[in-house]
Amino acid sequence: MTQRLCSMTGFAREAGLLADGTAFAWEMKSVNGRGLELRFRLPPGLDALEGPAREAAGKRLKRGNVQIGLALKQEGRAPLTPDLAALDRMVELARGLAERLGAETPRAEALLALPGIFRAEQAEPSEAEEEARRATLLSAFQRGLGALWESRMAEGARLAAILTALLDEIEALCAAAAAEAATQPEAQRAKLMESLAALLGEAGRARFPEERLVQEVALLAAKSDVREELDRLGAHLAAARALLAEGEGAGRKLDFLVQEFVREVNTLCSKSASVALTRIGLELKAAIERLREQAANVE
Repeated sequence: MTQRLCSMTGFAREAGLLADGTAFAWEMKSVNGRGLELRFRLPPGLDALEGPAREAAGKRLKRGNVQIGLALKQEGRAPLTPDLAALDRMVELARGLAERLGAETPRAEALLALPGIFRAEQAEPSEAEEEARRATLLSAFQRGLGALWESRMAEGARLAAILTALLDEIEALCAAAAAEAATQPEAQRAKLMESLAALLGEAGRARFPEERLVQEVALLAAKSDVREELDRLGAHLAAARALLAEGEGAGRKLDFLVQEFVREVNTLCSKSASVALTRIGLELKAAIERLREQAANVE
């Protein structure tokens, strides 16, 4: 079965509620990278989730810089219980100050409003409850990871269309370069004849040995022959199309192929003996640069 192309760009969010009513939300954002880099931001006390979450992500994703965050929000407030020991200390302190200052003892509501008098009563969860809490969060993480993968695959489908269009553009430019290169020997002969006429005059040019003229034209044609570069560009195009059809794990191979594209086009431009071929070579460079930018997002 043909694998779809996967991008390294994607986003997913998976939210839910824990058994105690705490709301949670996983958020995952992925961008391109050389390898797979996972960065977690977890609430205090939930560091134990990172190990299994990292392992699961490593099985699903191959490349990309991925930021993974978990947010918790407690719905409602835990009941408040007065701290009687703290209240006794405050009453004793208030009475002592009142006697020293000759003032009235503070009223009860004033003492109860002091910070630290009430504390949130929250029972410590059992180990079984903690395990169930972690299991719920990890299950939601797996769903979010699946959504992130689907997001990357959807982006990969759009990326495949862009890459295919760029390969079509490069192929058309290669065909134009081949057509222009075919006219170079005749153009070089005409240019050589003009140069000889300028140096020797018309009479001197007429006396120039035809055999020597043919040799010079052949030498110039050999130096400016770009058929080998165009053949290799054609092979690279076929390889790139095969990678797009294969899909899975195409990113690194595409990176390498783009470097080969650049090498061949640089050689083609250096061999060019006409303004028209140089112009096509520069257009090829621009198209290959766009190909490189897009290929950098492929997993």
